[in-house]
Amino acid sequence: MLDLWSTQARNGRITFESVTIRVESYGRGHDIKRLWVIAGIGIAYGGLIYFYGPLTGSDEIDGIMGVVLGLYICSHPAAHLVDLLFFRRGVRQEWSSRRAFLWFALNLLVMLIGWSAIFAGATRLVARGE
Repeated sequence: MLDLWSTQARNGRITFESVTIRVESYGRGHDIKRLWVIAGIGIAYGGLIYFYGPLTGSDEIDGIMGVVLGLYICSHPAAHLVDLLFFRRGVRQEWSSRRAFLWFALNLLVMLIGWSAIFAGATRLVARGE
């Protein structure tokens, strides 16, 4: 729920009214499978770059792919954090459970994998040819 104020002009008078908007999460629930899949994609990208070198033959294209992939991977845990901080009020009691701790740890792990993909991609992007 998001409370806003709206103004209306009636008969030369301006009135302020409280308007409540219900904000939906649009299916951003605790989707553990999605987080594991995008974490696996990030790990696969890092492994391919580390063991096989350039995937496309161009460091610039590989770097751009890595940065974009890392940003996509990081967007999911970041969206969960924004959703938690701004749209879910009164969930502090949920954080005492072990399941909530594991959910937070998984989001942190996926965020670290995304950061490593961004780092690997940025390193490829600015790499000098030998």
